[in-house]
Amino acid sequence: MNDLAQLIKAGDLEGIAALIISKLPQLFTAALIVVIGFLISNLIGKLVVKGMQAKGVDPSIHSFIRTIITLILKFVFILSALSTLNIDVNSFITALGAAGVTAGIGLQASISQLASGIQILANHPFKSGDYIDVGTVSGKVHEIKMMYTVLITLDNKRVIIPNSHITSNNIVNYNAEDRRRLDLIFSISYDADIAKAKQVILEVVQKNNLILTDPEPIIAVKEHAASSVNLACLIWCPADEYWNVFYYMQETVKLSFDENNISIPYGQLDVHITKE
Repeated sequence: MNDLAQLIKAGDLEGIAALIISKLPQLFTAALIVVIGFLISNLIGKLVVKGMQAKGVDPSIHSFIRTIITLILKFVFILSALSTLNIDVNSFITALGAAGVTAGIGLQASISQLASGIQILANHPFKSGDYIDVGTVSGKVHEIKMMYTVLITLDNKRVIIPNSHITSNNIVNYNAEDRRRLDLIFSISYDADIAKAKQVILEVVQKNNLILTDPEPIIAVKEHAASSVNLACLIWCPADEYWNVFYYMQETVKLSFDENNISIPYGQLDVHITKE
C-alpha cells in the first residue's frame, strides 16, 4: 500500500497499473472472502433465529440478536480480507477505534438507544405480545429492534418508541401475570335495595365462566356519593380475557338492573329561585 501511495504521488500511471495487476490475485481473494463471508454471516443469522424459535425464545428479539451476530461476523471477515492485502490489521483496528471515539461523541443518542436495547434484552421486562404502558403510550409489543421497540395500539396504530425512552420510564406490563383483577363500580339510587342489587351483580358474575372463583369475587358498598350508592365489584379473570370480561360486565349488569327494576341514578342539579 505504501508503494501505491508513492506511485500516485509520483504520477506514475504505468507503475500504478502494473502494481494493480500484480495485486489482482490478492484483490480477488479479498473480494471472495468478503462475498462468501457475508453469505455465511447471513446464513448463520438465519440459523440462530431458527434455533431461537425451536427453543421458544421471544420472537420480538430475534431480529435484534440476528443483527448483532451478523454484524460481528461480517466485521471479522472484512478484517480477514484486509489481512490478505498485507494491510496492518492492528493499525486498522486502532484507526477504526479512534474514528469510533470521534463518531461516538456525535452519536451519543444512537449509542444510548443501542445500550438501552441491550438492557431490555438482558432484563427482559416484557415479551412479544405483552400489552404494556410506557409513559403516555400503550400498546402490544410487536418487535424489539436495536434502536427502538415497536408497539401496536388497540386501534391498530404502529408506535415506534426509542429504547432509551423505555428504560428511563416506568413500564406497566399487563400480561406479566396470568390473572388480572377488574375493579368495577356500579351505581344505584338511594331508594334501591342494596342487598338485591348485590345479588343481581353476583348472579351476573357467576354466569360467566371466564371469571375466576379463586380469589372469590368481592361485591360491597364502596361509598355514599352525592346522587348514588356506589357498589364495588372486584373480580379476577385470565389476563388475556380482561376486556372481554369488562365489556360483558358493563352490558349485562345494566340489563339485569333493568330487569329487576334497580334504577341507576344520574347527576341532578336543583335550582332554587328566591325573590327579595
